[in-house]
Amino acid sequence: MAMAPVIHNDVEKCVDALIEKIGKDIKFGMPLGLGKPVHFINALYKRAKADPSINLVIATALSLEKPAVGTGLEAKFMGPFVERLFGDIPDLEYMKDLRKKALPSNVEVTEFFFKAGSFLKDDKQQQTYICTNYTHAVRELVAVGVNAVSQIVAKKEINGVPRYSLSANPDTSLDLVPILREQEKAGKRVAVIAEVNNNLPFMVNHAEVGEDEFDLILENPAYEYPLFGAPNMAIMPADHMIGFNASTLLRDNGTLQVGIGSLGSALVYSAILRHNNNDVYNELMNELKLEERFPIISSIGGRDTFSKGLYGCSEMMVDGFMHLYKAGILKREVFDHAELQILLNENKITHDVDITTLDALLEQDIIPSTLRAKDVAFLQQFGIFKPEVEFKGGCLLVDGQTIEPKLEADNNRQLVAEHCLGDKLKGGIVMHGGFFLGPNSFYEALRGLSAEENEKFCMTSVRYINHLMDHEFGNQKLKVSQRQDARFINSTMMYTLNGAAVSDGLENGKVVSGVGGQYNFVAMAHEIDDARSILKLKSHRQTVDGPKSNIVFNYGHSTIPRHLRDIVITEYGVADLLSKQDQDVYIELIKIADSRFQDELLEQAKAVGKVARDYQLPDEYRHNTPENLLNVFNKYKEKGFFEPFPFGCDFTPEELKIGKALKGLKAKTATRSGLFKSILEAIKVKGVSPEFVPLMKRMNMENPANFKEKLEQKLLLAELMAQ
Repeated sequence: MAMAPVIHNDVEKCVDALIEKIGKDIKFGMPLGLGKPVHFINALYKRAKADPSINLVIATALSLEKPAVGTGLEAKFMGPFVERLFGDIPDLEYMKDLRKKALPSNVEVTEFFFKAGSFLKDDKQQQTYICTNYTHAVRELVAVGVNAVSQIVAKKEINGVPRYSLSANPDTSLDLVPILREQEKAGKRVAVIAEVNNNLPFMVNHAEVGEDEFDLILENPAYEYPLFGAPNMAIMPADHMIGFNASTLLRDNGTLQVGIGSLGSALVYSAILRHNNNDVYNELMNELKLEERFPIISSIGGRDTFSKGLYGCSEMMVDGFMHLYKAGILKREVFDHAELQILLNENKITHDVDITTLDALLEQDIIPSTLRAKDVAFLQQFGIFKPEVEFKGGCLLVDGQTIEPKLEADNNRQLVAEHCLGDKLKGGIVMHGGFFLGPNSFYEALRGLSAEENEKFCMTSVRYINHLMDHEFGNQKLKVSQRQDARFINSTMMYTLNGAAVSDGLENGKVVSGVGGQYNFVAMAHEIDDARSILKLKSHRQTVDGPKSNIVFNYGHSTIPRHLRDIVITEYGVADLLSKQDQDVYIELIKIADSRFQDELLEQAKAVGKVARDYQLPDEYRHNTPENLLNVFNKYKEKGFFEPFPFGCDFTPEELKIGKALKGLKAKTATRSGLFKSILEAIKVKGVSPEFVPLMKRMNMENPANFKEKLEQKLLLAELMAQ
């Protein structure tokens, strides 16, 4: 029998208990993102700083940090914003020291996924980074020698029994804890620690565990801080058009995986536009001539509404899935039984239960003609039989009736239909997710789910979601049956003409972020007949030297190899690369590149013989310019569509105006000549007009005290006036 955990209300005593249990050589594993036990790891880290005899390795990923405030105008703008959103959230102390390069010699931090670009200039973190697929994260933690794992959990008493939810992060814990328990049986000293924070939504299904999951529990209402909310990012015009193009590839009654960021939000927005404003959606599709220019849309996608809905299966459950749920799109339920799911997929049964449901099960040998106790249990599990049906003495007992369990006899069939059958299938899941992270409104929506709705969302192991082969939570046949018409949609930084994606690093070896689950989903799409991998990227990026194409001839690093090429999307269209000859791959990618770079890319391809010398790019693909894109985009924006913050914004209207001005000012003053011109314009500003007084107050700049402050005020005012 498992021992009950020791519950502490003092974090220092909980750290004492950990050291007493496993000693001072601590390999401490934490989940990525939201699930880190901030109070416990802070106390443990401080203990290691004070005691050099403690050897502490912190193994994790995506350590969340408050946005940097900066200096000057940026500090005046970001300071109040950061305080408002994050002021009550404790910092990760090891991250503060890591940023200052002040980690003590007895502490090491190793991660397998960085916040994008956050450690490009940190040699130590580049050196301790572990490159791995998210599916293999548990393997890497075991290789590190992790002997303690911890995360925040939600707690609830159900029928007088304490229950705990892994909530935002069952992603690795569900696989790692059993491994640690096996190691414990073999004599290794291990500890599993929970830090209770009831601001977490209490998610059920696989995420719900008993107290015997843990050795130590830190529980004190004083330690319950607000959750780290990731603010919504502005969806720029190019982002919106990428999302729109991607949304045309979704198929009703299909499956969706999507990542974080503005491109993911843009896809969600256009999917909702397709469902709720289908006339406008089709008008834009026709205006862009998408189906004529990119035939793949007609063959695998659609432009109709989502009458049957989508099922979500994504390592990260982003807030977009809740918007899809509320819009009535995320509603296709999948069931934990492969044969039953296949019957649904083939329309041999529906969610409505009647005698033909039993006939279909009989025909497929899922149940026998004479029911047994285990068959009744199966039928009740999925709502095909009512819960009050009993199997006793070889008979069905219900409503005072005794019914022989022989389904081939007409009289028994009639009695079963009348007394035993339920109304609808039950136990369906609309969303499988590994972890979640998003804005505070997202957490509020999750906390607001009814008990019935909560049952439809299953937070689970990342191996269940990212990998077809998984003996613990489901077999390959089940997963394939659930993931029909799957669209695994991710983002990349650059794409090479021969079909390789650059998503996580640079050719000099520097790590930008991490592979995460991208490789898993791309590879999985190639294993499922009707699935497709879709990689989105912006066609170009702005640099100090001007615009640069993100579709490049070649690059010295790749995340996704060329042999796994599939669909690539930019704001200008859809490139279908699957099973294409190399020349066609090069041409399809050039078709969706920014037209300012098409000639150079085409010449490079011709120079090495990958494209025929006499090939000419058709004129219909020659107009991929930001100006042409904006002409179409602004037409629909004026009608009230494609706003930059369609799902809410943490900035106030005044802050949005100031932020836009600061962004413009930063761009203009990036060069010496630009700075000089900006100062000349600022000198012309005479006083603060009434419309800008509230903005100056927000920046605490209404009464500049010296020449520097006066100049900053004038620079900002000049940019505000220019908007």
